Amino acid sequence: MFMEERQEQIVVLLNRHGKVLVKELSEQFNVTEDCIRKDLAALEKKGLLKRTYGGAVSPRSNTHIFEVKGRKSENVAAKRAIAAKAVQLIHENDMVFLDISTTSLEIAKLILAENKTITVVTNMAEIIHFFSRRCNVQLISVGGVLDNGRDGFIGSMSIETISKFKYDLCFLGVVGVNVFHNEAATYDVTDGMTKSAILHASRRSYLLCENRKFQMDGNYNYATLDAFSGIITESPPSHEISEALKELDVEIL
Repeated sequence: MFMEERQEQIVVLLNRHGKVLVKELSEQFNVTEDCIRKDLAALEKKGLLKRTYGGAVSPRSNTHIFEVKGRKSENVAAKRAIAAKAVQLIHENDMVFLDISTTSLEIAKLILAENKTITVVTNMAEIIHFFSRRCNVQLISVGGVLDNGRDGFIGSMSIETISKFKYDLCFLGVVGVNVFHNEAATYDVTDGMTKSAILHASRRSYLLCENRKFQMDGNYNYATLDAFSGIITESPPSHEISEALKELDVEIL
């Protein structure tokens, strides 16, 4: 086995189990422990793991930025690139659900710019305000209990309204994605249950996922990745992630 292949396998094992041990890897790949340590050092330089005493752990992190206003200025170029791909999937006269997501807001801006004749259903307050003043969009707002931090409506009252419609497609945000466990995660149960309701009421569904979120986790897994029609990213993810998504038969856009 070539060094590159061995290192790819180490990353796969790490993402599946959360940690790896030098001794076990040495035995599995039939190479010296010093050779494995060099592999781990090379992978750490690439940001694919964090070395520990006797092994390595996943570099995955858990995000704690709940409020929309704290995320709007983050990674803007990536969000706009994702939005540009997403808007091409919208057909005239579609009923489209945009959920609470700063990337959904970028999609809304492009819908307005292209003057699409569609129906937008949303539970995000800023998108409601955005479409309330102009354009060809018919707007349906989902009410319920307003979560000021998330800038939108979530919970049982919102889910009741969401479930009364059938959407041509939906775009859903995500806090973290684990391709090896087939998980899409968000902050908490209430937000997750709301997203699940949107997903189940949609004919086509797309996950809006910046590449960095493949290395992040949330607190509540609201869907499996293979429940989506596809995942939209700003650029192709790593080989390991792409292969894992291929095994799940999930399209990457």
